[in-house]
Amino acid sequence: MAYKESAGLRIDEDLLDFVNLEALSGTGIGAFQFWTGLARIVADLAPRLRAQLSRRDELQARIDAYHRDRAGEPLDAVAYEAFLRDIGYIVPAPADFTISTANIDPEIAAVPAPQLVVPASSPRILVKAVNARWGSLYDALYGSDVIPEAGGAERGKAYNPVRGAAVIDWVRGFLDDTVPLTAGSHKSAKAYAIGSDALEVTLETGETVGLEDPSRLAGYQGRPAAPTSILLRDNGLHIELRLDRRHQIGRDDPAGIADVVLEAATSAIIDLEDMVVAVDAQDKVALYRNWLALMKGVLSARFDKNGRHVDRMLAGDRRYVVPGKGELGLSGRALLLVRNVGPHIFSDAVLDAGGVPIPETILDCAVTSLVAMHDLRKAKAPRNSRHGSVYIVLPKLHGPEEVALADELFGRVEDMLRLPRHTLKMGIMDEERRTSVNLAACLAAAQHRVFFINTGFLDRTGDEIHTSMEAGPMMRKNAMKSCTWITAYENSNVSTGLACGLPGKAEIGKGMWAAPGKMADMLAQKIAHPLAGATTAWVPSPTAATLHAVHYHKVDVVKRQEGLARRCIPPLAELLDIPVLRNNLTPDEVRQELDANCHTILGYVVRWIDAGIGCSRVLDLQDVELVEDRATLRISSQLLANWLRHGVATEAEVMEALRRMAEVVDRQNERDPAYRPMAPAFDGLAFRAATKLALEGAAQQNGTVEAILFPLRREAKATLKPKTENRFEALSGQAAGLERGEAYRTED
Repeated sequence: MAYKESAGLRIDEDLLDFVNLEALSGTGIGAFQFWTGLARIVADLAPRLRAQLSRRDELQARIDAYHRDRAGEPLDAVAYEAFLRDIGYIVPAPADFTISTANIDPEIAAVPAPQLVVPASSPRILVKAVNARWGSLYDALYGSDVIPEAGGAERGKAYNPVRGAAVIDWVRGFLDDTVPLTAGSHKSAKAYAIGSDALEVTLETGETVGLEDPSRLAGYQGRPAAPTSILLRDNGLHIELRLDRRHQIGRDDPAGIADVVLEAATSAIIDLEDMVVAVDAQDKVALYRNWLALMKGVLSARFDKNGRHVDRMLAGDRRYVVPGKGELGLSGRALLLVRNVGPHIFSDAVLDAGGVPIPETILDCAVTSLVAMHDLRKAKAPRNSRHGSVYIVLPKLHGPEEVALADELFGRVEDMLRLPRHTLKMGIMDEERRTSVNLAACLAAAQHRVFFINTGFLDRTGDEIHTSMEAGPMMRKNAMKSCTWITAYENSNVSTGLACGLPGKAEIGKGMWAAPGKMADMLAQKIAHPLAGATTAWVPSPTAATLHAVHYHKVDVVKRQEGLARRCIPPLAELLDIPVLRNNLTPDEVRQELDANCHTILGYVVRWIDAGIGCSRVLDLQDVELVEDRATLRISSQLLANWLRHGVATEAEVMEALRRMAEVVDRQNERDPAYRPMAPAFDGLAFRAATKLALEGAAQQNGTVEAILFPLRREAKATLKPKTENRFEALSGQAAGLERGEAYRTED
């Protein structure tokens, strides 16, 4: 890496040029001001951050010793909780408070809806995700397994009218449930028109009816007697009926409906963390540059699709006529949040005065906030935040002390960039055990800027296993989903958020649906998230966002939260219940679990190391596609490490499983010309990474995986030459899912 000095820092030349020549331009901030300010922040806060990481190690060592001293004894829950309080792992609960976060956009504060999480690495995917604010329900149903492929309703390259009829029938049923008419059904509608401040629907009988709740009409486009669009509103979300009797679908529809479009992913997290591979300054600058184009509103992508060039642009805002009230403007884009890296990662893109890599979370905060100023300084729409806020999600924080330091970092960056206090809003990922047991104190530490809390099974379980590594052998991975602690964790997250005043000011979120090809299952199961009181939940693709939006029409989350606010927060003892094995496993069960976890690690790592793909649609052992990122590695590596530690499996058995599963992964990727097989040599960088994750997981701080992955990826970048243009089936976790479900609309 080539460095230049500025303000006592040594800065990679690519990063320096990006900041000085691209990011600073138009912000009113000079290079001297930025780099001098960053140097001061690094000098003041980096030592404290390192001390907090050392504190993590100290606490872990004491917890390990506690369990080792009581090996073979049943856990005394009362004594264990007292011990954790005594060592400062659990802190006293804060006095009652209510968060006071201000200037929050309605997508966060007022409108429960799906949330996309998308890697910052691909402009093509980013544009698609940002535009997923609005999604065709016809497309989502036609291209997914929600509509069974039976009775002539099969999917194919050409439009299938039988399948189309099934889609239309499903959607009309949804309209009847969501925006019912005073009489009859949307299924029997022959025409839609705007009367005197109300919707008029002509039925097959010739009768004209209106909406059961006339206030559900939000606006229209076109002429009142022959509108081209009818905009309806339910639970804060919009439903658009597009009317066009010249369209392939509309011409055969009795009412001329060509499409039904849902307001879907009202927000999207642009991920700089687990979904991307960024191991050096070159990688990082590419991510920052895409974030800059998004904040400027100029990101676009050109690519080949079905033999033709496609230019994908960011959508513009939408305008509708409100009967008797003028016009209504709605955003055409998801509100964008950015997820920075956690405090445990250090970057040699910038070296401090002593030549030491700086905490990457400090660099991320400074640069992503600087870049967001391009949005804050826009004089006219479309803007990302209409309320002048920057939304930063922080992962991997351990407890209120680390949240407090992050809050201080945000304030220092605000001062450096001359931003009003609390412009930078903080999202707290509730994915670490020490944060879960101190969640109220964490929220109190950032009470003036917190806008988001979110649960995540994979990371949270990985940290659960690592924290309790010495307590005994852990349950199988899937068995943990029904454990006492995970139920308490999910319920406590919501109840604590409600008690601390998040409704109307911040999101309470739930985790990812990981199977993008199983949308029927998602429709059946993911309604549990709004029923749990979550105002948002993560989805892996625009298709999934559109379908998950249906749940927010079925469930009034605001009313749901009002009822749940009376529920007690689960006892801390339930959250501290350790998921150790309750009975012995058979040899077949051990082998199955080893195979499943080794396969998961290998299927993901081979893309991460060899191809630099941070989030992939990886086939499991049943050939089901699952969206996976680094959290996948964390949980699997920790479970294997735990079983090795307690003799459930031997190192020889793990290595045998790794070799066996490498052959399976090779077979699953054999049609990819860029793929490098791991078998039979088992000596490549990817296989080496998987082996280290499995065998050395117990030694990794809090069970994180970056210390193993990053050096090997850097080695791969330096030594591996692409065999051909990279054509992995999933260029990222979103790619395949983003391009599916579009068969219904032929012009896409």
